[in-house]
Amino acid sequence: MRREASDDAHRLTRRALLGGGALGALAAGLSGCGAGGGAGGAQEITLYQNKREAIDFFRGLVSEFNEAHSGRIRVIHDTTPGSLSAQFARSTPPALGAYNYNFEMSRFQERGELSDLSDLAEKADIRPAVQDLVDQYPTYPGRTSVIPYSIMGSGVLYNQEVFERHGLEVPTTYSEFLELCGTLRDAGVTPIYQTSGDAWTLAQGVTDYAIGGMLDVAGFFERLRGQGDAAGPDAEVSFSHAFREPFERALEIHSFANSNAASRKYGDGNVAFAQGDAAMYFQGPWALTEIDTINPDARIGVFPLPMTEDPADRKIRVNLDLALWIPESIPHPDAARELLDFLITPELADEYNQANLGFGVRNDSPPIADPRMNDLQGYVDRAAFYQGASVSIPRTILYENYVQGVMTGDSVEGMLRTLDEDWARLARRQ
Repeated sequence: MRREASDDAHRLTRRALLGGGALGALAAGLSGCGAGGGAGGAQEITLYQNKREAIDFFRGLVSEFNEAHSGRIRVIHDTTPGSLSAQFARSTPPALGAYNYNFEMSRFQERGELSDLSDLAEKADIRPAVQDLVDQYPTYPGRTSVIPYSIMGSGVLYNQEVFERHGLEVPTTYSEFLELCGTLRDAGVTPIYQTSGDAWTLAQGVTDYAIGGMLDVAGFFERLRGQGDAAGPDAEVSFSHAFREPFERALEIHSFANSNAASRKYGDGNVAFAQGDAAMYFQGPWALTEIDTINPDARIGVFPLPMTEDPADRKIRVNLDLALWIPESIPHPDAARELLDFLITPELADEYNQANLGFGVRNDSPPIADPRMNDLQGYVDRAAFYQGASVSIPRTILYENYVQGVMTGDSVEGMLRTLDEDWARLARRQ
């Protein structure tokens, strides 16, 4: 009954917000009303949203928004995987993006293809440390074009029951972590479940954790980009120099993984970890939904992977789970801005984050309610976090495949030299 009452309250809140937005827009008098080819002459806009776990959530919001704006605005909810580059090249980008934000997305902002949202950003009241995650990538001078909506924090998922059974505590230093892995292996327990069959899980997991736990990731990439076409394996700032030790440690950690890791994929890992086949699993909170479905009684905690001998160095990996942006040249920018204004309403943004185990981005965002994420909340609150190296490298460089190769036997030195050469080629083209 409490859940039903809560759902009713959310629906009433959304109706009130939608009603207020509609009245406000009517009072302002949107220009071009009746153009756009939508049903009944409504302005037709597209919301492009790529997080599959959140499709139902946004589908519900779009339905209610359309109902409240019937005859004036019609939103098409597009979740089809596709190439944003192609859409921008054809001058047919979506009116509003609710999209993961990384270096690849920043290209559109850097070229001035995203409109200025400074006024809406002020209303969104984003924490400076969170806005810095956007600004770590290239931006367009004088514009705030991207509004963070949610951040995800990830670390080492661990089976609390296994830890308790063997009298283990969460490690705070790298040597403690290695000792813990050795203790588990000696007891016949697989310390870590790895899914090397899916390259992205290695790039976002053990290698991002190792790099972020040892380096200033944002500072490294700022210096690397600052070298321009002088980049390369022998440059002052290079992957070959900075990433060597983190990758060597990542390989040391990987040696404690399941013996069949090379053939296991993300879905296999969720099932195996839910069934207690390993003590730890390097994944984010997005995996918990499937783990809960398989084993709702699983007692799972999360901790940051320690990579140094100083406990104060511990940080968590974060990513801009969703960020909102509006292209510069679209037919109905006012309608898109009205939808964005609706989505950033605190009640709705908080509802999204609580439902999807995301951390809020506003100065007054409430703490995450799920107790499994409690240990990460403090790191978020004091901005003890980093964006993974894997989302700071252009997709035209096959970084995830390179990581997969190293974890299945390729040379670290050779891989890093190739990575430096790839980066240098891109720098010269630009």
